[in-house]
Amino acid sequence: MSASPVSASHRPADSVMGQPLRRREDAALLRGQGHFIDDHAPPGCLHLVFLRSPLARGRITGLDCAAARALPGVVAVLTAADVRGLGRLPVNPIGGPVQPPPFPILTDDSVQALGQPVAAVVAETFSAALDALEQIDLDIEPLPTLLTPTAALAGDSLYPEVPGNLAVERHYSRGDARAAFDAAAVVVEAQICHPRLAPSSLEPRATLAQWDATAARLTLWSGTQTPHRLRSDMAAILGLEPEQVQAIAPDVGGAFGLKASLYPEDVVVAQAARQLGRPVKWVASRGEELLSGTHGRGAESRGTLALDREGRMLALEADFLFPLGYWMPFSGAVPAWNAARILPGPYAITDYSVTSRAVITNTAPLGIYRGAGRPEAALLLERLVEEAADQLGMDPLELRRRNLAPSQAGDAASGRDSSDYQALTTELAAQSDYETLRAEIGQRRNRGEKVGLGLSCYVEPSGQGWESARVSLLPDGCIQAATGSSAQGQGRETAFAQIVAQVFGVTPEQVEVLHGDTARTPAGIGALASRSTPIGGSALLLAARNSREQAGRQAAALLDCEPEAVLTDEAGLHSSDRDAHVSWAELARKSNDACESEIVYEAAGEAWGFGACLAVATIDQETGAARIERLIYLDDAGTLVNPLLAEGQIHGGIAQGLGEALLERLVYNEEGELLTGSLMDYALPRADDMPALQLGHHSTPSPCNPLGARGLGESGSIGAPPAILNALLDALKPGKLPILEPPLSSETLWRALRKEQE
Repeated sequence: MSASPVSASHRPADSVMGQPLRRREDAALLRGQGHFIDDHAPPGCLHLVFLRSPLARGRITGLDCAAARALPGVVAVLTAADVRGLGRLPVNPIGGPVQPPPFPILTDDSVQALGQPVAAVVAETFSAALDALEQIDLDIEPLPTLLTPTAALAGDSLYPEVPGNLAVERHYSRGDARAAFDAAAVVVEAQICHPRLAPSSLEPRATLAQWDATAARLTLWSGTQTPHRLRSDMAAILGLEPEQVQAIAPDVGGAFGLKASLYPEDVVVAQAARQLGRPVKWVASRGEELLSGTHGRGAESRGTLALDREGRMLALEADFLFPLGYWMPFSGAVPAWNAARILPGPYAITDYSVTSRAVITNTAPLGIYRGAGRPEAALLLERLVEEAADQLGMDPLELRRRNLAPSQAGDAASGRDSSDYQALTTELAAQSDYETLRAEIGQRRNRGEKVGLGLSCYVEPSGQGWESARVSLLPDGCIQAATGSSAQGQGRETAFAQIVAQVFGVTPEQVEVLHGDTARTPAGIGALASRSTPIGGSALLLAARNSREQAGRQAAALLDCEPEAVLTDEAGLHSSDRDAHVSWAELARKSNDACESEIVYEAAGEAWGFGACLAVATIDQETGAARIERLIYLDDAGTLVNPLLAEGQIHGGIAQGLGEALLERLVYNEEGELLTGSLMDYALPRADDMPALQLGHHSTPSPCNPLGARGLGESGSIGAPPAILNALLDALKPGKLPILEPPLSSETLWRALRKEQE
């Protein structure tokens, strides 16, 4: 893989900010010294496994656990009676009201999805727990299933609390879209069935709970993205005070939204530890993750775009219908909300009407898989743009550039972000040598090749709200940075150390970063929605500045100079004339205070990243196999703290976007049985599936936060799928797919080619 050079503006010689430093986290991981949930086993630790429903919907007519309880090594078998009366998981009413179904911890009357937990076996060993599962007698009377959102809207209500199964509805509009459509010269339509995807983190979900009866205190170890939320939600559900719960996220092997919310399984583990007075651990298998972890995408979307004869976009109408599954995690409404609110994306469309709904279905729950509604919106919009270019006979890049919103400066007071979409597309044309590339593709087509070029432009809102940070000078002279945000493999410790080191004028190695432990860090939201650097990083920046000012005042008293004359470096603090010097450790010993600052920072507005992508793809006419020959990806994420980590995030997002476009799809049959229940059937991209990548960065600092950063953790998964799919559909011409149903597997493309030849 190749990457374009990072702009020199990101790498000043006297700055650790913007330097492509290697991840400090990797040394321990490469030596096998990481600490994941399954590496922890307190003395007397018990193992928990779940009995899950083998049907997607039905009435439970019998549940006999006597034989399982009698087996050697079995400590307990928990059923609904053991968790009855506990609280519900709160659901974020983001963007408007929600009508969530009950929070099902364990069920004893009915099942609403394949894999729903019915009982839990707790045993001395994992194998003993598995053996006991085989001895539980569960009888279920099947009922008709509602697996798709369309079927759920037309079917009977699965829960009395959610009439018509409609749990979320969001609508955004501006101007008079209908009038604009009536005046249009060209109207194009697109319909997409987005694949249901599995986040597939390297480490599955896992929870370890330990109850201290003397102190009435619960300790939770979890691979969570949101330790402080886990703490508060678990305390509320169990009827405890937040101070009675400590949540710890050690090394986390990926998350992608899968681990953003508390699950019924987490509650069962905690309740088991509290009832039994011993540590209890549950680690999901890969099959359990595919079956019962939150899924992503899965929406049905339709859109219509109106244009005049010169290709000016006049109006947009779009509708999204999401399958929520049988229960809603905390962020379950986010995909539907995001899909609706980010349209019309980067385009200057003045009249639009967008509706997004989410309905309860007899499937696994829908969660905030990387992108969370943004990829669905971008794919629909970019397909409409390609259809419009085709009908108008216009170059698709020219059509986009003609309609991009004008650049704006933005300002912190209004919370409005800055943008320059035209500059990015101009750079894309230059880096790809666009005109020459199109001519070459035309020549290859004339020789009989099935080759195509696809484009996409996208926006990525980077989260809202607040985050916390604490920065302190330690007695040994090191600087400690504690964040309410968290990490799950992004290199967060490295980037946060760079931010704080920059302020103090020290090396990143002199900064200790604390995260993931609610007993050692200030309360925060966590790592999701591409918010950790823009909001969490900004909180650390401000706390570091305050702490540095305190250190300067303390040093000035010791150095007999004005605070403004105090300079810092890795050795310590000195006066500007360098006649006097005090080390960091000496300052810590002699200071009147701890040179500590703790703040809660709330972003003035939401930073919106943006970018553009170009893909070249070919289709083998004998087999239908697709190959992505080339992929050029440009982004503007504002200030880049660490370009190496930034490019790693984009690489990962592109890989997941490629999986969505070409390979990945969870499939239920008509009875609700999961046909893709293992990685033998669910195809993840491999290294040899990845194309050569050409990456480039613009850096327009965002005015919405003091760091000037925008999120980019999800950008690859937003911009890559439309470009790849547009390239393949371009290669299929003159053939056409009436409904786009990714992934475009070799079979799908082969059948499309055969139909074209009929």
